Amino acid sequence: MEVSSRARGFAMVLVASLLWGVSGTVAQSLLQHHSFTTEWLVAARLLLSGTLLLLLSLFGNDGQNVWRIMSSGADVGRLFLFGIFGLLGVQYTYFASIEIGNAATATLLQYLGPVFLTVYVVVRHRQLPSSAQMLALMLALIGTFLLITNGRPDKLSISAGAVVWGLASALALAFYTLYPKSLLHRWGSTVVLGWAMLIGGIGLCILTRPWQAIAIDWEITSVLGVAFLVLFGTLIAFYLYVDSLRFIKPAETSLLASAEPLSAVVATVVWLHVPFGWFEWLGAICIIGTVFALAQKVETKKKQATVEPAIEQRVSS
Repeated sequence: MEVSSRARGFAMVLVASLLWGVSGTVAQSLLQHHSFTTEWLVAARLLLSGTLLLLLSLFGNDGQNVWRIMSSGADVGRLFLFGIFGLLGVQYTYFASIEIGNAATATLLQYLGPVFLTVYVVVRHRQLPSSAQMLALMLALIGTFLLITNGRPDKLSISAGAVVWGLASALALAFYTLYPKSLLHRWGSTVVLGWAMLIGGIGLCILTRPWQAIAIDWEITSVLGVAFLVLFGTLIAFYLYVDSLRFIKPAETSLLASAEPLSAVVATVVWLHVPFGWFEWLGAICIIGTVFALAQKVETKKKQATVEPAIEQRVSS
């Protein structure tokens, strides 16, 4: 029974990671081939997903917290910060990187988020990085260099804008991972994420008025693409990822989630025929390797600064 449960947990994480990876490629198709805008796609994803998450919360174990969270003044302020700078920040920068570049590179650059978070923890605690953290930083630097240059330092293999937005996405992911821990502990992940998505989506609508986009190419494939992003790329993937914690350890889910950038690369290359050179593949392997390096245990707890992606709110991609 134990082996069967662990296998179930592994399968759930892998499916969730594959859905997240493929959703980036779906977003690229909508942005580059169906005239969708980053503003419209992010607003729709946040508003629809947030609404559905809150509806699920109302009928779940956290139903009473859906409205109670709004009675806590301090937590409402934190929720707004998380919604604007966390959810909206990581979604907008990620999709903007996809729109200018491609889903494979955007996903890999966003995966540098735990590395930025590690640097923050090391600096804040004023301690020397562990050997695992040093290895992760080296892999991140080498991987990023190879990914954006394809081995030619005199020429970028993707646009500078895509790189800037991708690195901004990684920084936003670091904030998104670190900031809402107290909120998640008190109110539950679906409640916090649902409200944060709604706040981020409404904020983006106020700033950009995405409904004014009139050049969108609406056809059956684009409708299915939007539905996939909301249902499979957000809700189902999130549910599978969180529910897997009943069967396997958080560290194991973090490692298995490395399938996300790999699936994004494969889907982008095979489906959208985006060229990906040998050096870029090597860079991808290095960046994915940072997750394995950061997952290594440090024997002395006082010296430990290991950073795992926050399981409860991993719906960035």
